[in-house]
Formats: sequence, C-alpha cells, structure tokens
Amino acid sequence: MSDLFQWLSDELQQLSQEGLLRSRREIAPHTPGRLLVDGVEAWDFASNDYLCLANDSRVVAAAQNAIVSHGVGAKASPLVSGRTDLHARLEQRLARFEGTPAAILFPTGMAANLGTVVALAGPEDVVYCDRWNHASLVDGCRLSGAKFRVYRHDDLAGLKRSLQQETARRKFLVTDSLFSMDGDVAPLPELCELADHFGAAIILDEAHGTGVFGQRGRGVAELLGVEERIPVRIGTLSKSIGALGGFVVGSQVLIDFLWNKARTQIYSTALPPALCAAAIAALEILQAEPQRRERLQARADSFRKALIDHGVTPLAGSIGPIVPLVLNEPRIAVQVAEQLLQRGFLVGAIRPPTVPRGTSRLRVTLHSETPDEVVTNLAKTLGELVSIHQKK
Repeated sequence: MSDLFQWLSDELQQLSQEGLLRSRREIAPHTPGRLLVDGVEAWDFASNDYLCLANDSRVVAAAQNAIVSHGVGAKASPLVSGRTDLHARLEQRLARFEGTPAAILFPTGMAANLGTVVALAGPEDVVYCDRWNHASLVDGCRLSGAKFRVYRHDDLAGLKRSLQQETARRKFLVTDSLFSMDGDVAPLPELCELADHFGAAIILDEAHGTGVFGQRGRGVAELLGVEERIPVRIGTLSKSIGALGGFVVGSQVLIDFLWNKARTQIYSTALPPALCAAAIAALEILQAEPQRRERLQARADSFRKALIDHGVTPLAGSIGPIVPLVLNEPRIAVQVAEQLLQRGFLVGAIRPPTVPRGTSRLRVTLHSETPDEVVTNLAKTLGELVSIHQKK
C-alpha cells in the first residue's frame, strides 16, 4: 500500500523545495495578548480575535455556565434535536444586531459561505466571484453548478461588460467585504449600482468586517451605507466575536429557504450550546463597548504610520486591522516570520496557493487591547528585518 502513495512524499518534497511546506505548531494562551508558540513566548499578531473577546472573562464565564446546564456537544443536527434555546437566542440576537428580520446559524464560517451559495445558485444561473474572495466563497460558486465568472473589484468596467451580455436566469455577485489577504474593502456602492441595473443579487461575506467597521460594528456594508441593498449577508462568530460558527442574516423567506436547502447546515451537528452562549455574551460586549473598535482603528492607523517611518510600505489600499507586507518570495516571508518569532512576535507568513505566486507576504493582524508600545516595537523590528533582507 505504501508504494501506491509514494507520490505523496514526492509532492511534500516539492513543496519543501519551493518554501511552501506547512508545518503544525502548538499554540497555548499565556498572558493577555501573548501566546506560547511551540514553547516560545510571543505577542499575538496573527489571530483574527480583533476585539480580544475570545479570552474575555465574561465570555468565558458564559460558556462555562452553559456547559454546566447544556453539556458539551449539541448531539445532533439542528433539524433533528441539536437546536437548543441557546441556538434560538443567538439567532434572535444576531438578527437584532444586524437589523434584519431573521438569522440562521452554521457550524463554521466556511459552511455558511459554501452552503448559502450552493443553495441559492444553480445550473441555470451565473455567479460572479471576486478574484480575491475567500476559498469558501470560490468553492461555493464552483460547486453550485452555475456558470462561474471571475471579476476583479479594481475592474468593475469588465464586470459591467460581462453583465450586459449575460442571459442567465439569475445573477449573483459574490464578494467578501474586507479581503483577508490584501486588507482592502469591496466597492459595495458601485456593486449595488450594477446589481440594481442588471437585476443581480449580492451575496456578501462580512467575516472580517463584523465588529470592526460601521457605527454599530455591523461591517463594511454599514460603513458604506448599503446594508438595505444587500439581500444576503454572511458573517462569522470566530473572528471579532471570539467564538465559533457562521451565520446568515436577511429576510424571513431567505432564512426559511436556507433552513430547508443549505446542506452544510442540514447535515452538520449543531454548534455546541456553550459557544452560542459565548457568542451572545461577546455580542453584548461588542455593542456596549464601542471603544474597543475605536482603539483597534487607532492602532491600525498608527501602526501603518510607524511602518512607513521605519521604511516599510504596507500594501496599498489596506485599511483596518489587516496589514499585509508583500515580500514576494515564500522563503523570505517564512524567514522574516521566524525571525519575528525569535524576537517575540507571532506574525503569519502567507504563501501560495493562498496568494498568487510572487506575492508572498507577512500578514499582520492588530488587536484592540495590545499595548501601544508593543505595536510600536513591532513596527521598528519589521523595519530592521525587512531592511536586512532588501540588502541581500
């Protein structure tokens, strides 16, 4: 049997030679804002816990109390017996938070994206997928069986030309709100204009926008004033909300349809009730403490300025807590990330296939509660390390 899979070893060797081999690390919480990475202590500049709610004592207490009352697992899919009172409360809380009639939960953000697109689009339809969308949206578009069209949000003229020629039964524009590898936002007002003109529906993933943007923290659609023009809004509970799971908000008829048709929801065990309780608590904190969001944006602005002062230019167009630094070659990105870890900073090294070849990068993610002096020190350290590699 081992000979049948020799090609696996060959593929792994090839990945290693190209600087693309991924290894597994052990990460453990240490002190607020800090982690133990294979035993090395480091500040967290890699996770998506933007508002630092995953370890908030109130969120943890809510989860602990729910474990006592509801046990650990949900035991079944939501349609069988897995939907508890905590699931119902969380869906109601999400709908109120997002200002929509209804909401539906999914086991993960990926399941929400995949299940929603596949449920809504079919072989007689067309899906327009942004070139830089998350893999879960791309996979959903492909698996739907609809005609698959790729566009770039910096070339909406091309998207318009394609829409003008399209004769499909239904048209969907599928996009992230904040693109996770470039840190820029989708041109939602312009996309809404195109959708209105050509009779298309927008499916928007606010995974990295929820809790970060908008007056109430509802995301990029709120920030740009187009929430009511976007019929399908998807979010995640695993980033700013600090828990786990995905959700969709919208009209009651949309949510009822997904309840009956979204296979990733129908055929998955429901979220653990304790995570629902944690998410409810986190949503309450998110709304009651807008200063977390304000601090996050202030740190993002000051960090970008400090990088430039130290001779490092972030990727143009990035805003908010995701700060990409393109280093081109995967080996360089990995080397700088390892050197940062040795100096006490955990930063993600992003390589193909997550990003195109020749654009490997460091992806710095900022958090609302990280001390200012730590953020400043990271900018200085990046300036030193990037300068060394530029001289080689």
